[in-house]
Formats: sequence, C-alpha cells, structure tokens
Amino acid sequence: MALVALCRARGLRVASAESCTGGLVAAAITGCPGASAVFTHGFVTYANAAKTEMLGVPAALIARLGAVSAEVAAAMAQGARLRARADIAVGVTGIAGPGGGSAEKPVGTVWFGLAAQAGDVATHLRVFPGTRDEIRAASLRFALDLLRAAAGGPE
Repeated sequence: MALVALCRARGLRVASAESCTGGLVAAAITGCPGASAVFTHGFVTYANAAKTEMLGVPAALIARLGAVSAEVAAAMAQGARLRARADIAVGVTGIAGPGGGSAEKPVGTVWFGLAAQAGDVATHLRVFPGTRDEIRAASLRFALDLLRAAAGGPE
C-alpha cells in the first residue's frame, strides 16, 4: 500500500478514528506488510459516548450539531492524533444507511476530518451513492486518499 510506504519513508505515524466505517480504515492499513512501523491506533467510536470517552469529542458538540458534522469529524481526527501521538489522523463519521438519513443529512453523507502535526484540521464532505456496503467502501477509499495526500503522495 502506497500510504504505508510513504509514511515509512517520511517517518510518519498514522491513526484513525472511525464511526460509519467501523474499522475498515484500520483494517486496510494493517493489512499491509510493514504497517506496524507507521500505524499506531485505530479507534472505532461508533456510539456517540465512545467519541467522547475515547477521543475527547465534547458531548455538547455532538448534541448541538449531531455526530455527522464537520466539527465532530475534525474533533475525532484531532482526538485520535493527540491520543495516539500520531503525525496524521483521519476521522470518519457518516450515515451509511439504509436508514438514518434526513433531508439535511441524507444516507451517504460522510464527513472526514484530517488532522496534521501542525495542529491543522481540514474537513471534507462527501455524499456517496449506493448501498450501505458501497457507501462504506467509498468512505474507506476517500479516507485512505486523504491520508496518502497528507503523507506527501498523490490523492
């Protein structure tokens, strides 16, 4: 996997914080030989309480904006980066369906947070079409693309 090779070459450590992907990002990275040199932690924080307990996402933030929001994705990424002492971390939170969507947040809505060592956190919104499995697979690909770009590779 290009991400692992890039991170090894640059001496970067990576972590993930996942909700709707349920650990797919961590599994994809750790499925690559040599991942132990770069991957530190994978947080699966499916429940809102887990986001607060494991990553430090303020419960009030989740209550005010919902778990599927730019702010929560950013807080997840930053919480993972800090707790894992990683250089870069991705946060993924969304609605994979088939239920759970709304007019403002339809099924397929996924927010991504990307936290870098400098303390910068970027957020990205995607609305993926398809089934639950297709939405989760697309979310996995996008999260890996974000990490690869943050590590200095092509998106």
